[in-house]
Amino acid sequence: MKIDIKDFEFLGNKKFDIKKSDTKIKDFYQSEEDYNTLMAELRDEMDKHQSLMYAHDRYSMLLIFQASDAAGKDGTIKAVLSGVNPAGVEVHSFKRPSEQELAHDFMWRNTLKMPERGKLNVHNRSYYEETLVVKVHPENLTNYQKIPVEFTKDLDKVWEQRYEDICNYEKYLSRNGTVILKFYLNISKEVQAERLIERIEDPTKNWKFEEGDVKERDFWKKYQKAYEEMVNETASKNAPWYVIPADDKKNMRLIISTIILEKMKELKMEYPENTPERQVILQGLINRINEQNLE
Repeated sequence: MKIDIKDFEFLGNKKFDIKKSDTKIKDFYQSEEDYNTLMAELRDEMDKHQSLMYAHDRYSMLLIFQASDAAGKDGTIKAVLSGVNPAGVEVHSFKRPSEQELAHDFMWRNTLKMPERGKLNVHNRSYYEETLVVKVHPENLTNYQKIPVEFTKDLDKVWEQRYEDICNYEKYLSRNGTVILKFYLNISKEVQAERLIERIEDPTKNWKFEEGDVKERDFWKKYQKAYEEMVNETASKNAPWYVIPADDKKNMRLIISTIILEKMKELKMEYPENTPERQVILQGLINRINEQNLE
């Protein structure tokens, strides 16, 4: 089966209904061996295009991953990008804000980690947490974030303004050559439960488990609504959302790899061109290198 990225793409021209969105679809691979082969081919192609991006030194790429706990963000980032030259890739994970981060605007910490030209940066969680966790738990906004009280009296207005600020910021990044791809890993409540239980029962995975993950499951419906609104309010042509079925990790990784590669291929990139004069100089240096071997 061929992966059509449009099946998962939201550009702001259609509504995302999370209740009708699949968390599992028919496999794009036939076996474990087939999956490994497909991933290896995708990683190889991705590495070639990222090297070209690095040499071209005009575009950059930002990958944002958002998901519920145990959806597989860390493993997917590792699986998708493990074959790409690390010189051109940076991965940043954003957890609970520090005191320093709370002393700044809500996008400050992500802004510090935006990709340089030629590079691909991954944000494992992002400023979108401010429309997810903070929206589900507004006391985080009113009790801990140091925003003037007059700006937080109307919470509906806060979320509306944050969506607006995010859209404007992503438009700004896009206009400066940053390709933005946003992935929401859509896991079912049942599969999330299985993975959390596995983390408890397997001693080698206990370190992944946080008691707070179970507490957050009590707010499942609120989070689902927040994810749906996040996609619908911030999807755009220049910063699309991709809603990826996450119950099957292999399928998820194949889909995400395909999306990244296809978007890389769309960029008008080329290796820096040498002038005839520089070619003459370089050819002359070959003789000098050979002479050095004899010295």
